[in-house]
Amino acid sequence: MPEIIPLIPMILMLMAVGAFAGLLAGLLGVGGGIVLVPGFFWLFSAMGYGSDHLMQICLATSLATIIATSARSVMSHHKKGAVNWDILRGWAPGIMLGAVLGVAVVSRLTTPTLQAIFGGLAVLIALYMAFGRSDWRLGTVMPTGALRAALSPLIGFLSVLMGIGGGSFGVPLMTLHGVPIHRAVATTAGFGAAIATPSVLAFLFVRIPVAPPLTIGAVNIPAFLVVISMTLLTAPLGAALAHRTDPKRLRRIFAAFLTIVALNMLRKALL
Repeated sequence: MPEIIPLIPMILMLMAVGAFAGLLAGLLGVGGGIVLVPGFFWLFSAMGYGSDHLMQICLATSLATIIATSARSVMSHHKKGAVNWDILRGWAPGIMLGAVLGVAVVSRLTTPTLQAIFGGLAVLIALYMAFGRSDWRLGTVMPTGALRAALSPLIGFLSVLMGIGGGSFGVPLMTLHGVPIHRAVATTAGFGAAIATPSVLAFLFVRIPVAPPLTIGAVNIPAFLVVISMTLLTAPLGAALAHRTDPKRLRRIFAAFLTIVALNMLRKALL
């Protein structure tokens, strides 16, 4: 059992990362995972735990936090009648399957490869946030049948490869098919639980040779607990602040920030 004193700097930095992730989640309606993964990577690397398996820990721990934040978010949206349960029930099984397949792939990839994947996908998300328009449409109803059977596992799979909930992929998909933005955000909160729950259970059985203290499988327990406590505190503050600011300008500012983070990940992957 590690001593408490050496863990204090780690806990303080985790509090800062969790507070920032929660604030952005409330402010912009994006999952905190897209901030947590690079935050965890920087923190654990600074502590001397950089290895070919570090990104697996970052992804798994980020997904563990999503279980709690997603459940809280879904219940909050449900009370307001904003969750489309028909869409959630129809898409959840495929998303869960894709998430499990994602863990199987992630467990076999090295940190540089996972960094490159995260960076590439994050750039695409940033571009959509910066330039996407609310009036873009691919259809008037959500896909069903074979198309849903193909897209739902893809959402779960890509989300696990990035350590994020389903919002970054699910919200654009829904709005492009005519789902109002507030319903899309509320419903994809449920996507997060469908992605995170099976994937974290699988990550608990992934063996990591060199890991930070108190890591079970690929999930770091102190990081999970500290970040959850901070995001639950700061997400409501971000949501309150969002009502006083221009959402389009905020999205573009965050898109620029995310592009910088993504390009830094790609740079490290190529070193």
